[in-house]
Amino acid sequence: MLRRLHLDQPASFAFTPDNLAWANAQITKYPEGRQASAIIPLLWRAQEQEGWLTRPAIEGVADMLGLAFMRALEVASFYFMFQLQPVGSVAHIQVCGTTSCMICGAEDLVAVCQDKIAKNPHEVSADGKFSWEEVECLGSCSNAPMAQIGKDYYEDLTAARMGELIDALARGEVPLPGPQNGRYAAEPLSGLTTLTDYEAGKNPHNASVQLAHDIGDTIKRIDGTEVPLLAPWQMSGPAGPTSGNTLPAAKQQAKATSAAKPVGKSKPVAKPSLRRR
Repeated sequence: MLRRLHLDQPASFAFTPDNLAWANAQITKYPEGRQASAIIPLLWRAQEQEGWLTRPAIEGVADMLGLAFMRALEVASFYFMFQLQPVGSVAHIQVCGTTSCMICGAEDLVAVCQDKIAKNPHEVSADGKFSWEEVECLGSCSNAPMAQIGKDYYEDLTAARMGELIDALARGEVPLPGPQNGRYAAEPLSGLTTLTDYEAGKNPHNASVQLAHDIGDTIKRIDGTEVPLLAPWQMSGPAGPTSGNTLPAAKQQAKATSAAKPVGKSKPVAKPSLRRR
């Protein structure tokens, strides 16, 4: 699929103060001279802040990492996780259309999106709330068919359930991600055949789904108020950033440290010689 920058672009881009602190923290995870490795999380953060990935955002991230704009554009245009055109204000739905999902009914999910959102992929709905596209394998074959909405997986879908999800999102609700047919994870549809003693007392949601529910970190865009992902030097004790009591202090530390460690262009690192000695 040909991926190009959208014709209509905003004049500028700037991370919010909290997102800038988060971005600077991610850069510190990489050794000196290798800051460019942070490009994917920074581009993703920019997209979640703005809704889609604009040219000024790509240029801004490139400047933070000391990269030529073309290097950053190569990354942004390669991965379909990055949206180079405006998307729905509530959700952009990516329906997996590869073999397992196709066999299990992905075409029915696409038909629902065409009916409820827009006829063509990447076309924003009339109310501006939704857009959709079909993508290649998202790696949840055992729970096919599935779709990624925002950054969450909705698995074991039917056409009826897909319609219900879109209607719920339109009402401002955020349905819990994960399997939508009562499965806990990817166990057999007939139920567990081993570790059956675990069945009785388990949480109805697996750990990742429960955490997303508890902290409200689901399909909504990141504006800096969510639980931040901190660099190792910002971790506060063995529990790390998952401890609710440490989050405010950790966020303040992220701001203070980012202010004390401005990010600029790093010195080039000499490449090792490949000549046989």
